[in-house]
Amino acid sequence: MQSSSSSASTPAAASGLVFDLGSAAGVPETHAWPGVNEYPSVESAGRDVVPVVDMGVACPDATRALARAADEWGVFLLVGHGVPREVAARAEEQVARLFVLPAPDKARAGRRPGEPTATGYGRPPLALRFSKLMWSEGYTFRAATVREEFRRVWPDGGDDYLRFCDVMEEYDREMRALGGRLLDLFFMALGLTDVQFATGETERRIRETWTATMHPILCPEPERAIGLTAHTDSGFITLIMQSPVPGLQLLRRGPDRWVTVPAPPGALIVMLGDLFQVLTNGRFRSPIHRAVVSRERERISVPYFLCPPEDMTVAPLASALLPGRKAVFRAVTWPEYMEVKHKVFGTDAPALEMLQLQVDEEEQGERAATT
Repeated sequence: MQSSSSSASTPAAASGLVFDLGSAAGVPETHAWPGVNEYPSVESAGRDVVPVVDMGVACPDATRALARAADEWGVFLLVGHGVPREVAARAEEQVARLFVLPAPDKARAGRRPGEPTATGYGRPPLALRFSKLMWSEGYTFRAATVREEFRRVWPDGGDDYLRFCDVMEEYDREMRALGGRLLDLFFMALGLTDVQFATGETERRIRETWTATMHPILCPEPERAIGLTAHTDSGFITLIMQSPVPGLQLLRRGPDRWVTVPAPPGALIVMLGDLFQVLTNGRFRSPIHRAVVSRERERISVPYFLCPPEDMTVAPLASALLPGRKAVFRAVTWPEYMEVKHKVFGTDAPALEMLQLQVDEEEQGERAATT
């Protein structure tokens, strides 16, 4: 383990991941993104109101609201979810404390060059695919190995280490349980019975989790920088806890515009990923989204990713195939899909198009008419 006085030789320092953007007077060319304002940004209002799903209402009502939101948006605000506010508050507090640690302390846990999916501190994993740098820092870790992972930050343990790990494990228990309840609602929306989603192998195995934290930093020129560039999530479902500072934006078409997702107290954001689109045969879609930065307000975001086990083959569920329709995506594993996505980064080709199967012209026309 490197000492804090030798941060220049740590993985983070070696790969340029130690930075102090908060004190920057302007945005250098390394962080300047063209096209940040190519499309207008609009508030959640009128036809652009981000849907809200209340899990506290009767199950049929929640299921219908969830199905409509997943079909039309691929994302929604979730309330009545049962995660205690004090649990979320403690998690946000600990994440904030993590990011204010001295840079050398965080650098000890830096991601290593050439390992874009590795755990650790630095630029968000997505940022490693681009030549331009994003105006944020992040930490990715597996919830199941939090105590081992954060020995890299606190090599001697201590009260701060124990408190952080206790809170993250508490948060993981709540989010894992919520993920299970959400999956049940999604399966009900697809028409599965209790017996089917209790006994189906695919339905049982969608429980692997990662936790990632992201910290967009105050930016002197927010019109030139980006916290996280436009992308779709790769896994099944992302549950996002964010501080009460809006910054997540969704791309909506016709005309193209960025819709800012509100940040009401206590609400979580549910974002569908590419492999959930595969699982539902395209019925529920993964939305393009990004995170913007602010001149006045910092924002903490804690995405909790529900991803498939690496050996799980993901293919459209039989219950997702409408009468007379065929599967439109081929089966794929998580590593195989990430390899596909890596190949298309920096191009205009969506990774999901690489998985699409050929369908006859009549069926293609019917599908186009419903989108």
